[in-house]
Amino acid sequence: MQDIDEASRIAEIEAHDLLSFSEAPGFDDITSFAAALCATPIALISLVETKRQRFLSSFGLSVCETPRETSFCAHAMRHREVMIVSDATVDPRFSANPLVTGEPFIRFYAGAPLVTDDGVPLGSLCVIDSHPRTGLSPLQAQGLRLLADQVMVALRARKMAKMHVEVDQETQQTLRQSEEKFRILADTMPQMVWSTLPDGYHDYYNARWYEFTGVPEGSTDGEGWNGMFHPEDQDRAWSTWSHSLATGEPYEIEYRLRNANGDYRWTLGRALPIRDHAGRIIRWFGTCTDIHEQRLLLEQREIVSQELSHRIKNIFAVIGGLMSLSSKAHPEIAAHASELRARIMALGKAHDFVRPHSARSKPATGHTSLQGMLGALLSAYQLQSDTRIFITGTDAEIDDRSATPLALIFHELATNAAKYGALSAAEGRIEIDIGTGQEADNIRIVWKERGGPEIQSPPNSPGFGSRLIELSITNQLRGDLVYAWDRDGLQVIAVVPKSSMCRTG
Repeated sequence: MQDIDEASRIAEIEAHDLLSFSEAPGFDDITSFAAALCATPIALISLVETKRQRFLSSFGLSVCETPRETSFCAHAMRHREVMIVSDATVDPRFSANPLVTGEPFIRFYAGAPLVTDDGVPLGSLCVIDSHPRTGLSPLQAQGLRLLADQVMVALRARKMAKMHVEVDQETQQTLRQSEEKFRILADTMPQMVWSTLPDGYHDYYNARWYEFTGVPEGSTDGEGWNGMFHPEDQDRAWSTWSHSLATGEPYEIEYRLRNANGDYRWTLGRALPIRDHAGRIIRWFGTCTDIHEQRLLLEQREIVSQELSHRIKNIFAVIGGLMSLSSKAHPEIAAHASELRARIMALGKAHDFVRPHSARSKPATGHTSLQGMLGALLSAYQLQSDTRIFITGTDAEIDDRSATPLALIFHELATNAAKYGALSAAEGRIEIDIGTGQEADNIRIVWKERGGPEIQSPPNSPGFGSRLIELSITNQLRGDLVYAWDRDGLQVIAVVPKSSMCRTG
């Protein structure tokens, strides 16, 4: 006979849905078969609780429960095998039991314990007779144990079903609470918030969306949202959204969205996919942000910036014109004025390349491209029938801060090459290679002259142009400069930090 942790046993019983068990099909078949197998008038499936034993099924007995203190099954469940009481009237445990001295006048009892997989006893499957008996045959005892096992299979299944229902209810409650919190949070956000199913079907908008658009709730579900955009933006918005749905890439676009007054306001739309553990998209969450004022402000700033840049470029032209007039009035400074005017015009070209542009004024080559600026700056040295300057390698991004010193550097190099180097000879060539330095955060620019006059020796002292190049590299661009006076042509290597080339580089 085993000891019982009563608290654990009662907790295990409460984990089962007993009310449903009383109506579960199959239990009556088990008790009727047990009675027939053992040739007894009564068979019971009993769960022993704190103060009573409850019959999940009874055959030959009309009551559904009895007090625990009169329970034979409370004793039987402590046994590992079938407990046999041959004659209860002579058994000191039961001789004074009201169920022995009165109805149903129990004499013979045989009970197979109902025990969980963890060894917790719940009750027993028993057969009862009003006449004393010596016991059960081996076949009857084996059959009673097998029927008890069947009862436990049903109990385990019902317990698991109850657990699943409880977990599902908890999950649903958690989801409802989570969704409620999300809706409260979404409705307090200044942005319009929306979500879609994996196929892009819009099924949620927050209160801000309906407040901004003024449309009835639910009217923009599905594909109805596209009709809220400006007609000129609808195809572009739909194409961008379709691309994100097909690829899973983040969605971002600026479009004009109709508000409650019927006006179109510039809006920034963004969305990200939510994926499960397998990487499948299960939902999209997105926002719409009103950027109308910011957009108008940027357009106004662009107009002002373009006007200022245009005036600066005009200043370059005016200065060049004044120098031309001065050189005519004072021929003795003509040579120096010509060189200075050429430098100023180079600065003008560099400024034109990095200044703010409209769609019409924007250069054909990227207006923040080093290769593009070099091509424009050195175009005067190219011949229609013969390319003399070759620009190779990767490209680098430049801005207004680096364009001026770079323009001065390459203007001086090209001017010197035209006077003394490769460009002074018909077969002369210049190769400009752009790449990264030994460190990835540097840009390495190599200027190599070929086919010009043979260099006998490096110059004794640097001229103004050379000093200007070195100052531009070291002081303004925080880079390094190396000259190599090879016999077949000058080679200049400049290493400049990317951060000096472009603020965002």
